[in-house]
Amino acid sequence: MEVAKFSIEYTRFLDTEGKPMQNLPTFPKKETLLLLYKYMLLTRLFDNKAVNLQRTGRLNTYASILGQEAISVGIGASMKKEDILCPFYRDYGAQLMRGVKMSEILSFWKGNEWGNYFSKCPNDFPICVPIATQLLHAAGVATAFKLRKKSNVVLTTCGDGATSEGDFYEALNIAGVWQLPIVFVINNNQWAISIPRKNQTHAQTLAQKAIAAGIHGEQVDGNDVIAVKFVIEKALTKAREKKGPSVIEALCYRLSDHTTADDATRYRTTDELQQAWKEEPLVRLRKYLFNQKILSREEEKKLTEKCNTSIEIAIDEYFSLPKPELTDIFNYHFEKLPNDLEEQCIEANALFHLNKMQNK
Repeated sequence: MEVAKFSIEYTRFLDTEGKPMQNLPTFPKKETLLLLYKYMLLTRLFDNKAVNLQRTGRLNTYASILGQEAISVGIGASMKKEDILCPFYRDYGAQLMRGVKMSEILSFWKGNEWGNYFSKCPNDFPICVPIATQLLHAAGVATAFKLRKKSNVVLTTCGDGATSEGDFYEALNIAGVWQLPIVFVINNNQWAISIPRKNQTHAQTLAQKAIAAGIHGEQVDGNDVIAVKFVIEKALTKAREKKGPSVIEALCYRLSDHTTADDATRYRTTDELQQAWKEEPLVRLRKYLFNQKILSREEEKKLTEKCNTSIEIAIDEYFSLPKPELTDIFNYHFEKLPNDLEEQCIEANALFHLNKMQNK
């Protein structure tokens, strides 16, 4: 006797050559498509610059978003300003679209506490490096929205490796039980550092992990920004209308190393990487825009120049920021420091200024 069954839907509009595979949703007007492409291009160029900064010693360890731009930009283009983003460490496209400055993202990866504060969207959560903990933070915010009867929605992201963490299941479970206004987006880039997707779980999809929590789960082609935006907008609307949370598994491929401290050539093949480049999101959308005569090569050249100029301005702003004080590591955890930490802060501050005097 069958007591339950489920299915996982998969959405894709553009093939690898940028050709429509089915009728596109109503939103892809020229202005929207150009905005999506602009932010995907900006994210790609910014990401490359950040890697170069790290390689030349002007930035600490950095996590690249290469090949995952469509997921992040699709998120940013779908959310309302009053919604809350609880990101993991590959969400620069969404953050840029929501008003986070490039200099603020760079500050985070330089270890500056002010990289955790976003001047134009202060309610969004900072970048989260511990795996899956941001999902619990997001569930907490969504709970507050529900208790206050707000129409706001929380969107939180994680990688495929995070779906093996207890925090992931706990966040989904409470979201399902309390029917929270939250959307979980899994960036399935096929690798949890050096562990491939096939060695992480025997589940046929990651989206189906939502079923155990009584939540709707589905897949989307994470290299198709139109599909990503379409699916996420539906999920956000559903949550906003108090019809429950969703889990979206966005399929893509991490074209970079895990971070600049990693060397992916040790565990993946050149053939696999070359095949993944054929699926990549930026070129796919570019081909569609060229084919539809929405964007010309000359216009794209000018857009690239404009993006590079804005990045250089952001780099100058990043370099002009004051260096963090040692006591910053104490200043943003408690409203009032406990006695033991206050003593450590005073001692660290004295040592910091003593070293500064000696180095003059």
